[in-house]
Amino acid sequence: MLSVQHIHQYYGGSHILRDVSFEARPGEVTVLLGRNGVGKTTLLKSLMGLVPIRSGHITFDGRALDRATPYGRARAGMGFVPQGREIFARLTVEENLRMGLAYRPAGTPIAPELFELFPVLQQMLHRRGGDLSGGQQQQLAIARALAPGPSLLILDEPTEGIQPSIIKDIGRAIRRLAEHGWQGRRMAIVLCEQYYDFAQELADHYLVMERGEIIARGLGRDMEDDGVRRLVAI
Repeated sequence: MLSVQHIHQYYGGSHILRDVSFEARPGEVTVLLGRNGVGKTTLLKSLMGLVPIRSGHITFDGRALDRATPYGRARAGMGFVPQGREIFARLTVEENLRMGLAYRPAGTPIAPELFELFPVLQQMLHRRGGDLSGGQQQQLAIARALAPGPSLLILDEPTEGIQPSIIKDIGRAIRRLAEHGWQGRRMAIVLCEQYYDFAQELADHYLVMERGEIIARGLGRDMEDDGVRRLVAI
């Protein structure tokens, strides 16, 4: 579904992404790991067109997206949950979810399946986003990305600053999306994560980055044998 081939990205004279290539397939969770500052968030932003790539190719569902705008990529079926959630604090939960439907036809309803994934959001539908806990805001950010019905979900450190009970809820939601798809469509998931145990539990495939390069990759079930914990230890 997503194919990334030999992408390079620079900030000024700094070479941030170096010849990065990987694929993310429907029905699978591809986990991206690495220490802070190695280029993980830059890679995810490059996938969404938020920062430009210097060279290389990004293909999604058979369509070249190297120069596509962020909203063009969203319309193509890519959903993004940024680090830090970035919900609209002054808008209600319902209004935040409707922001996710901005490019859908007027009157498109909020999918009831969102409230099956995250029941707390239905209970707090009319509460302002800024009044939610950090974990609830993270669930709202994921639900907002899911609202238009993407076939690729990109998550940037969804467990950051979240209480353990909600981390488990988020993990169950991610696995459910990978196994059963979303709104009748199979889904690929790219998960950038610092919490090793959470990543290992969900990973079908893993990638490890260092200094802008992918230095290791393999099957999720082989992470311990491959020494991935040591590679990402601080």
